[in-house]
Amino acid sequence: MTAAQPQTLLGKVAVVTGAGRGLGRALALALADAGADVAVAARSRDQLEQVAAEIEGTGRRALVVPTDVTDPAAVQQLVDTTVAELGGLDVLVNNSGVIDSTPLLEQDPADWDRVLDTNVRGTYLATRAAGAHMVAQGSGKVVNIASNFAFKGVPGHAAYCASKAAVVAFTRAMGVEWARYGVQVNALAPGYFATDMNADLRADDAALARVLRAVPARRMGQAHELAPWLLLLAGPASDFMTGEVVVLDGGQTAR
Repeated sequence: MTAAQPQTLLGKVAVVTGAGRGLGRALALALADAGADVAVAARSRDQLEQVAAEIEGTGRRALVVPTDVTDPAAVQQLVDTTVAELGGLDVLVNNSGVIDSTPLLEQDPADWDRVLDTNVRGTYLATRAAGAHMVAQGSGKVVNIASNFAFKGVPGHAAYCASKAAVVAFTRAMGVEWARYGVQVNALAPGYFATDMNADLRADDAALARVLRAVPARRMGQAHELAPWLLLLAGPASDFMTGEVVVLDGGQTAR
């Protein structure tokens, strides 16, 4: 834990999907640094075990639950196991996501389905399963990881844009639906952040230069710049904030 990141989530239990690497790993560790015990979910057990070890290194408890977020039974098991093993569920971070960079006329319908199933169906299933517990206890925080692509038309990314726009609309609807139960549903919409997902792009100097020309800040974001906003939405400071989307993209959407 750093001085800039107090333990505002001490005693809370969180679930992070897509937690094996990239932003998911960083967000899981941020929650642990803030005092939460964290259940980490993704397809790869090996990656999750590594993240769990890092969480336990902060002094918090970690739970590894390999999960296919498109499978209703697997998602329900994730929630049930978390509640049974960690003693509750207070925060859900829907981070699982995939991208396909293919022009629509060249895109296989199976690839379209894969993006929408993971990004939209996965968010729906996890929110539904966790939300049943949160509504019953009269409190909870759901933080969906959307994207600034939800607000932009990006050639070759129709499936991803559509999926993240759906996540934004879902966030707003559920924020309104569950407000009366003390459950807040909000979203973060990152722009280009340096992650494993865009490693190939960052390795191509010409392609990277083209991308950064569209970002007023002229750089990609870093995971540590997203974490404080997650903690805001996961903690008590956002108790009167719901159905909102926070964009962090170096000014790209504002152009």
